[in-house]
Amino acid sequence: MRSAATVTIGLGATIAVALAALAQAASGNGVAGAALSVHVPAQYRALIEDAGTYCPEVPPDLLAALIQHESSFNPGADSGPAKGIAQFRPGTFEERGIDGNGDGKRDLWDPEDAIPSAAKYLCEIYKELDDVPGDKQSNMLAAYNAGPGAVREHGGVPPYTDTQNYVRNIQATIRPGGGVGSSKTAAVVIGAASKMIGLPYSWGGGNASGPTNGFCCSPNGRSGAGIRGFDCSGLVVYAYAKTGVSLPRTAAQQYAASEHVSPRDLRPGDLVFYGTAAANIHHVGIYIGDGLMINAPRPGTDVRTDPIKALPDLYAIARPVPKKEI
Repeated sequence: MRSAATVTIGLGATIAVALAALAQAASGNGVAGAALSVHVPAQYRALIEDAGTYCPEVPPDLLAALIQHESSFNPGADSGPAKGIAQFRPGTFEERGIDGNGDGKRDLWDPEDAIPSAAKYLCEIYKELDDVPGDKQSNMLAAYNAGPGAVREHGGVPPYTDTQNYVRNIQATIRPGGGVGSSKTAAVVIGAASKMIGLPYSWGGGNASGPTNGFCCSPNGRSGAGIRGFDCSGLVVYAYAKTGVSLPRTAAQQYAASEHVSPRDLRPGDLVFYGTAAANIHHVGIYIGDGLMINAPRPGTDVRTDPIKALPDLYAIARPVPKKEI
């Protein structure tokens, strides 16, 4: 059995590694090099860089972000209708895919075929949708997600929540500064929250300025009136305020002020919410990577790091909508 000291050191190391990786990504000095916004596994870096030369509208940076959002670079990803590292539908791949590695066959499960095929497909739909109103890059990404026909039918990005979030999340990754969801923002949020580890849980405690005394009473009758610290949502308010983003006070309100994120798009700095429905969300934590969150659990505990599965009713993952404080 590991000692408490060993566990504490391990959690500190996890946070340090997460912050170091985010700092590298934010500065452009990560494993994938300065040209890429996301970490690309070494075995796929050359594929991404080569495929990102098919057309100027699909540089390696954008292609890497798209593959990350599609499959997290998992060549065996299977969402049902879409398959492989680039999440092609078999019919689309049959029509648009190429033999990227020259082995005489086209295979959507083979990254050496699927990644260059994704780049080629993106280049093609960019040109095909040239006459559609709106931002051309947004239309291209929306077409990869929802199909070119849907983009043309709606005269731009379709009014589908999943597609709109898909476009927004990829563009937040590749654009300088990144906004909410970027490595830079995540580093600030996680850095701020991690400095509060060890402070006591206080029902109603915490605001944008830091820990405060709470008030009475929790559902179990515990008062935070004499305790200076944070409850779960107070910690989130504080951490995101460090980036200039103002969030409402309760976990349920914070979920309502955020955009749903697919589990495959989960990134450090995202918020994990607990409950059985949006109307009864009762808890929130700050994701830091490796299945862990910074968490103010309940009265009688301290701010700490926990697995996101520590609570049995994980309801949703969401990313705050940027609303800057005035």
